[in-house]
Amino acid sequence: MSTTTVNISFQESLLADIDKVAKQESRSRSELLREAARMYIARKRRWDKIFTYGESQALQKKLSEADIDSEIYSYRKQKSRKQ
Repeated sequence: MSTTTVNISFQESLLADIDKVAKQESRSRSELLREAARMYIARKRRWDKIFTYGESQALQKKLSEADIDSEIYSYRKQKSRKQ
């Protein structure tokens, strides 16, 4: 696997936190940042799928934004009664 070196600017406090976690996990800074990037990309893809699914369901069921807001409000109200 080929790699490319990049330069990234961080606030000193964030870089200190990155280095602290990397040291705790016996990783290099690069390894930690690569894993963080992979996790971010995976999470972004999951959320994109969730929103795409939601949008397709709303179109299929002909739901308006107001309908969705109403459903969310009703669900939260019902949930709060159970607690």
